[in-house]
Amino acid sequence: MLEGPSYLISRDLPSSCEQESKWVYNTFRVIELTDKKHHLEDMEQPSAKKSCKLIDDANNGGEDLELLAPLVDDQDKQHCGGEQSDSGSLIHQLGRDMSINCLLYCSRSEYGSIALLNRGFRSLITSGELYKLRRQMGIIEHWIYFSCSLLEWDAYDPNSNRWMRLPIMASNECFMSSDKESLAVGTELLVFGKETMSQAIYRYSILNNTWSSGMNMNTPRFLFGSASLGEVAILAGGCDPKGNLLNSAELYNSETGTWVTLPRMNKARKMCSAVFLEGKFYVIGGTGAGNTNLTCGEEYDLKTRTWREIPNMYPGRDAGDGAAVSVAAVEAPPLVAVVNDNLYAADYAHREVKRYDKARKVWVAVGRLPERVVSTNGWGLAFRACGDRLIVIGGPRALGGRMIEIYSWAPDQGQLHWGVLASRQLGNFVYNCAVMGC
Repeated sequence: MLEGPSYLISRDLPSSCEQESKWVYNTFRVIELTDKKHHLEDMEQPSAKKSCKLIDDANNGGEDLELLAPLVDDQDKQHCGGEQSDSGSLIHQLGRDMSINCLLYCSRSEYGSIALLNRGFRSLITSGELYKLRRQMGIIEHWIYFSCSLLEWDAYDPNSNRWMRLPIMASNECFMSSDKESLAVGTELLVFGKETMSQAIYRYSILNNTWSSGMNMNTPRFLFGSASLGEVAILAGGCDPKGNLLNSAELYNSETGTWVTLPRMNKARKMCSAVFLEGKFYVIGGTGAGNTNLTCGEEYDLKTRTWREIPNMYPGRDAGDGAAVSVAAVEAPPLVAVVNDNLYAADYAHREVKRYDKARKVWVAVGRLPERVVSTNGWGLAFRACGDRLIVIGGPRALGGRMIEIYSWAPDQGQLHWGVLASRQLGNFVYNCAVMGC
């Protein structure tokens, strides 16, 4: 459920966009007045009055609004301007092109309310066209999606300080108890797990606020490393359903729904992490042959379609030659994130945050992790990039074990100092986490 006030934002957008944001407010005000006129004309229609009140409440900050929920049926939409207005031009006083230009600069947290205005708005938002245009224009908002329960996901919008509870995933008990990987790409959240001996992929779409399943990769894999860049993502390594290590990789395009097999890595590995850095894809660490921890990384150039091995890229330990060290415990994959083309890592063992020096190929400590956030060998702690900020999600073992806290630091603001973005009674162990930028 969405919580908090409903309003248009411009504080995180360029100053040149402020005028467009004012246009949106003014035109919505015109539509509101027009709808109220329809209310007077259709006083004899109780269903019309009910549905229009839903729309007014949505635009006035009503709580518990499910994103893009079908609150208004077709008949109600007709009385609220869905059919009587020129839905093809959206805001008919401006025309379709100018209407879309205004909507691009709205916070995407408002799109659920806007979709209730009429059928034209709903069709535009659920089609994904707005998000494609936003990406082309460099308009990106980052939402944090995480799971503190096996099948439940929550989303947090740091721009408007809003929380949203996603629908519960409908899966079997095998998937619920299996190891899972998660990935946000385009307008989708993908969750990977196992059902008996086969892979299962559940896809959540922000366009219709629903989960779906049935997607298949070219090579089923588990415990892999992944990262996304816009509408595409790369998944590398992992193990097959029988536990055999993989050195294969593939690219997923969320707009076309297609998977493309990529050239193989130099080393097979599982339990690895991955990032995009300066337009290239990197796989870091992981467990290799002989149950050893790999300290090397690999760089994939999307233009030349080639892999290059990089020694000593694992942030947790140094094996001297950058090859491998024995596994001491069942540890989480490396906790890494990229902000402003700088690679950072959370060293949970020493409770440090480190930055990777590409020129020297070494990790440099820049500060400490938040004191209240704890983990078990790295498990239960989320370390992600959220726009120009690093975020840490976790919680203390005290307070009944139900409090989750989101910490934030912007590296371009100087010395590391964690600020608390939000806290909530959800649980203090993070099973999966992904940041969606669209």
